[in-house]
Amino acid sequence: MDSQEQRKILHEGRFLRLVKHGHWEYAERSSAQGAVVIVAITDNRRLLFTEQHRVPMGKAVIELPAGLVGDIPGEENEAWAEAARRELLEETGYAARGIRFLAHGPVSAGFGTETVSFFLAKGIRRVHRGGGVDGEDIRVHEVPLDRADGWLRKQVRNGLLVDPKVYAGLYFSERVARRRPGGAGGRAERAPRSTRTVRSLRSTTGTRSNRAPRSNLRSKRGRH
Repeated sequence: MDSQEQRKILHEGRFLRLVKHGHWEYAERSSAQGAVVIVAITDNRRLLFTEQHRVPMGKAVIELPAGLVGDIPGEENEAWAEAARRELLEETGYAARGIRFLAHGPVSAGFGTETVSFFLAKGIRRVHRGGGVDGEDIRVHEVPLDRADGWLRKQVRNGLLVDPKVYAGLYFSERVARRRPGGAGGRAERAPRSTRTVRSLRSTTGTRSNRAPRSNLRSKRGRH
């Protein structure tokens, strides 16, 4: 495609815009840098999944903990790893001791501009019930890694959808397990420039409360 071809906005909503570039039409976020997906494994080798009703699909979807980066007003420059830490806490109630970058790429290269980064959450501990914020109704599932495939097939038989990114999460989970049995270790690949400075961040605060620290439950108002 000629880079000089005119880029035209066909429609812009509150969260998304439809763009035409040459003969190609595609979607892009109007208020987010991208998305993060978190691979979170408990000390007893259980992988965290989320379940929530997705309006475009018209049914419940099994996913990994995930969310947008920089979509909160006033925090447009949010670091990707911090977004991963925040989303994990909001959706599952688990706080991570460390966050490590795994991979980065397009969500659907023919449909839109959004990219996603996968992160591994290390040293996770539950500090509240999770479930999301601002009216989200997220159910958390803790599934033994060695039973995840069968559990996912059962969800499909029960009429739920499974986000294909879940299987990427299983791939990373198995790779982590091979590198350091019983733990979540190994060296990370080099992050793309957009996420390179946030490959590994450690929390400097903790809590014994069953409720999340208020600063971590920032509003998702205006999110899509």
